[in-house]
Amino acid sequence: MIYYVEDDESIRELVVYTLRQMGMEIRGFAEADAFHAAMKEALPELVLLDIMLPGEDGLSILRGLRGNPATADVPVILITAKDTEYDVVKGLDHGADDYIAKPFGMAELAARVRARLRRSKPAGEDQLLFGALVMDRRAHSVSVQGEKVSLTLKEYELLRILMENAGTAFTREHLLERIWDYAYDGGTRTVDVHVQTLRAKLGPCGDMIETVRGVGYRFGGGRA
Repeated sequence: MIYYVEDDESIRELVVYTLRQMGMEIRGFAEADAFHAAMKEALPELVLLDIMLPGEDGLSILRGLRGNPATADVPVILITAKDTEYDVVKGLDHGADDYIAKPFGMAELAARVRARLRRSKPAGEDQLLFGALVMDRRAHSVSVQGEKVSLTLKEYELLRILMENAGTAFTREHLLERIWDYAYDGGTRTVDVHVQTLRAKLGPCGDMIETVRGVGYRFGGGRA
């Protein structure tokens, strides 16, 4: 789950809508009080935080997060109209993990969020196990029945997304956006070709990647 604190309703709604369309869970908050209330209920994987807020500002919120042992390690990306070098340094000195200045593009924001979420995954979740299929995310390797499988970067990313979200059906368009990003114009046929190649390389585990008629693809393997 991602928490986003932004008092500008139009920006907040656009970011929340965009990241949800990309398969991410996100909640938006207009001010600090609502955010703090949510933090008491459940901690997020990542916080997107505007600096200029009504009442308690973003830097004050950031200081509070870093000063609390329970939230000290929660990744924070500052999103703000302040883009001078001084403001960037100040935000990072207060413990921010990254910084994006307004105006920003949705593709850039999504890429920063994904990168930060990947870096913050717990070490104990490095491996995904489904029957004879094993993915080691730290080693960036895949094996079937103990034998390593050689995958291209795109094939690996496609398999990773499907395995991490086993049981969830993804459209071809969604997978294209997640793996090839907006700038790629090769069409959804590219996804089909990669799925076919991936199934062949996975051998006896290839049928774990299921075709969902009228939708796209889903990983349906039973977890070991």
